[in-house]
Amino acid sequence: MKSPEFKTISAVAHPNIAFIKYWGNRDQALRLPCNSSLSMNLSGLETRTTVRFDPHLTRDVFVFSGEVVVGPVLERVSSFLDRIRSLAKLNVYAHIISRNNFPAGAGIASSASAFAALALAASHAVGLDLNEQELSRLARRGSGSASRSIPGGFVEWQAGTSDADSFAFSIAPANHWDLVDLVCVLDSTHKSVGSTGGHALADSSPLQPIRLAHVRERVDQCRKAILERDFESFAQVVEEDSNFMHAVMRTSNPPLHYWLPETEIVLWNVLNWRKEGIPACSTVDAGPNVHVLVLSEYASEIENQLAELSGVQKIFKASPGPGASLC
Repeated sequence: MKSPEFKTISAVAHPNIAFIKYWGNRDQALRLPCNSSLSMNLSGLETRTTVRFDPHLTRDVFVFSGEVVVGPVLERVSSFLDRIRSLAKLNVYAHIISRNNFPAGAGIASSASAFAALALAASHAVGLDLNEQELSRLARRGSGSASRSIPGGFVEWQAGTSDADSFAFSIAPANHWDLVDLVCVLDSTHKSVGSTGGHALADSSPLQPIRLAHVRERVDQCRKAILERDFESFAQVVEEDSNFMHAVMRTSNPPLHYWLPETEIVLWNVLNWRKEGIPACSTVDAGPNVHVLVLSEYASEIENQLAELSGVQKIFKASPGPGASLC
């Protein structure tokens, strides 16, 4: 009997920066978040992934940046592909080749773009034709924040009540607001505790219930600020929410300290620039690197000042970006 033929499919997806953070799950297996979140896809930063299912393979093969991946990372990818194989009623292993143009595992949402690209490429490679909502739900199973990298532009991930209604959708297109994210890379090494491990610790912090108590209000304020392009309101709520998340991290058991001394230096300077009238604000994901958000007309000025700060190794400049797509 002739083996079925499978197409080789490639997809590209972008990491996203969360304005209102996702931290903690109410269901770890389904990655159902404790709260809704808001984000922006980052144009220019991307993961490109190619998938081919091959009946001759005896296991999944994953090649990242030219290196064959084994161990827990391969197991996570294979587990995710099992979900797709189940949907397609298929029992064939896959060959995956993936590459980023930005550091992985350093708090720049590399897992978001990785699983968004993998969800799109792998689902098409097995012949599934999933809509955006279904793709967002699927990507969420690999990495919660990946659900937000499926739609384009400015995105809201609704926490939902179950697997069926926990997905992300665009609240405004990429060209809605001329924001720029200046990603200050202070450390490009892989963090010792990844986001998945961190989410599992969130409930151990006595501050997590306090963070969650008013998160809906922060989501509403941030959404309104984005839609009205109100930078002052946006800056206030984005920084407040970031500080809440890192307070939870630092008081979890065991505590998570992602920041470096240089992180504080960047944050302090951004606050001072805003006091001087420059529309800039900051937010930090699960890592030491700082995202400095500015209106585009100030981006070059702030980028030059950031480059002079101690510890800044590299700056990525990203505008609001599109959703995941085939390539």
